Amino acid sequence: MKLVFLHGDPATGKYTVGRELAALTGYEFYHNHLVVDEVLTRHAFGTPGFVVERDRRWRDYFTRQIQERPRGVIFTFNPENTVPQVFIDWLFATFRAARIDLLSVGLTASESAIESRLASKQRQGFRKLTDIEHYRQLRATGSFDTPIIPRTDLRIDTEAHPPAAAAQEIARHFGLGSA
Repeated sequence: MKLVFLHGDPATGKYTVGRELAALTGYEFYHNHLVVDEVLTRHAFGTPGFVVERDRRWRDYFTRQIQERPRGVIFTFNPENTVPQVFIDWLFATFRAARIDLLSVGLTASESAIESRLASKQRQGFRKLTDIEHYRQLRATGSFDTPIIPRTDLRIDTEAHPPAAAAQEIARHFGLGSA
């Protein structure tokens, strides 16, 4: 099993690249908002109840994946300060201990590209950040500075690489064969 951990700021293309990579590899696509949107039906974002339930659901999912060992999973993740560092440390340590490849891919884009993507229709289909002023406030206060990702094996600028090309680069870099 391999876990492709796609991480980056809001609107850097994690969902879109992840979907392309899943189509290319046949890996399961487990994007962040599958859990976040469900937990938001019971708890306000960032509240203690939200943080605890999101963490529990993520851990339960990854523990099952380690036991079942599917071919591969793609997980999208936006570092933001309501995620405790201990979750990221647990994720990386747990996969290392299970001798499962965790392939850490950082997606990047310029601030102007991020801001232009924030109001996209795809983002509005989930409970994603879509307000530019709120994004700027969160950026200014360091909300995306933690948790710290222990390592990044590959960085891709999603302005220079459209989603399909980014997915192909990830597959090529890590030798991920097609479905």
